[in-house]
Amino acid sequence: MRYADQVAGIPWEKIEEVRKKLGERPALHFVAGEFLPSESGETFPSLDPATNEVLGEAARGQAGEVDRAARAALEAFPRWSRTRAKERKRYLQRIAELMEEHADELAVMECLDAGQVLRIVRAQVARAAENFAFYAEYAEHAMEDRTYPVDRDWLYYTLRVPAGPVGIITPWNAPLMLSTWRIAPALAFGNTVVLKPAEWSPFTATKLAEILQEADLPPGVFNLVQGLGEEAGAALVAHPSVPLITLTGETETGKVVMRNAASHLKRLSLELGGKSPALVFADADLERALDAVVFQIYSFNGERCTASSRLLVEEPIFEEFVARVAERAQAIRVGHPLDPEAEVGPLIHPEHLHRVLGYIEAGKEEGARLLVGGERALTSFRGEDLSRGNYLLPTLFVGENHMRIAQEEIFGPVLVAIPFKDEEDALRKANDTRYGLAAYIFTRDLERGHRLALELQAGMVYLNSHNVRHLPTPFGGVKGSGDRREGGYYALDFYTDLKSVGLPLRPPHVPKFGQGG
Repeated sequence: MRYADQVAGIPWEKIEEVRKKLGERPALHFVAGEFLPSESGETFPSLDPATNEVLGEAARGQAGEVDRAARAALEAFPRWSRTRAKERKRYLQRIAELMEEHADELAVMECLDAGQVLRIVRAQVARAAENFAFYAEYAEHAMEDRTYPVDRDWLYYTLRVPAGPVGIITPWNAPLMLSTWRIAPALAFGNTVVLKPAEWSPFTATKLAEILQEADLPPGVFNLVQGLGEEAGAALVAHPSVPLITLTGETETGKVVMRNAASHLKRLSLELGGKSPALVFADADLERALDAVVFQIYSFNGERCTASSRLLVEEPIFEEFVARVAERAQAIRVGHPLDPEAEVGPLIHPEHLHRVLGYIEAGKEEGARLLVGGERALTSFRGEDLSRGNYLLPTLFVGENHMRIAQEEIFGPVLVAIPFKDEEDALRKANDTRYGLAAYIFTRDLERGHRLALELQAGMVYLNSHNVRHLPTPFGGVKGSGDRREGGYYALDFYTDLKSVGLPLRPPHVPKFGQGG
């Protein structure tokens, strides 16, 4: 379907060219600087979320491909780790420039593969390029030393050194941005990489490998293995040559990775699920709160870890505020990802659509009040047939905090509104979850805002705002949402080892052993 001669500045001919390329060329592995099929010759299909037709094929990597990639990363590590920081900086700057040059192709590819609307994807591609540009600066300045003089006798100092090959396992909801968020600091700090992208959205990973090859990144510094999680992903977690593993994914997957990595004592960075609350008090700027709540849950098709999927509203304004959310949710434009006016596109995969619909049925069975949505979107706001795709109407329930729809991560455009009596009740309900990634507070009482920010069990708290990511600040959660922090200098703790060196300034006394007497 064609909506205009160009979409978000991208000529329609370019869009069709990208779609054709995805259908004709399988997404390959990239190992030691070469694009390779699987040794078995096997591939697996990736579906177009808008139609559930096969968009293209990807090579099905298994333990053999992972072993080759891990060995390539290990072999390249000594040279790359000793590469001067200024030179690593130039590589990352070049990658950022090339990503901007290829931004249109990356955006269309991800839009088609992941089902996110183009207006969201364009911003994500820009963020992906920014990740490399940002960490290019850190490559030269972040590896700072500290000194610890002890009187006039000793000088101790610390060094940051690259930790080794990093295995990066990324999710399907924002695959390009979330992979570069991990790849960029890993390369900046002197590590090599093996990337395993999600099998439901594999294509931008291969395009990224083409860009890194165009940037003349030395062979083996970046490697890519396509494949299924239980095959390629599990083999990467278990490989002895990859001491660091990062995962962005659901909490249950994180538990499996943690168990499998334990026998190798691997360092893990797990950014996991969320069930983040938005607390709206009666004294809040309700227009701002309304905009933030609606955007935070329904953008990205609701498939985002930081979504404010629980809406806690003070009782005096509960019915009025929730009615306004319902009105906005009902007016959201559901349509094809390439429709420039669409705000919500299809969910990633029919399996995921079935899962989300299952939660909606559970909400009804538990007695939650369905205000909006709750079923598949069969026609777009333009009247187009959406019945073949994984489209879901933005959904709003009124429920209670003990219900499954309020406790479990749905990862779709489903919001649960819950009333609270006072600040104490709001805090209790907000913290009554196994997750702790983000929280959002809307109030004009900044003392209350700061009090709650201290008490909320979340790694990130936003006051009177939706989630606005700032790269230097730490990102991560608590409880079932993970325990690591990444971003800016905080990434150093994961991607580097801290080494302590002791230097005596005069000969130290050493006890003599073995002289007898």
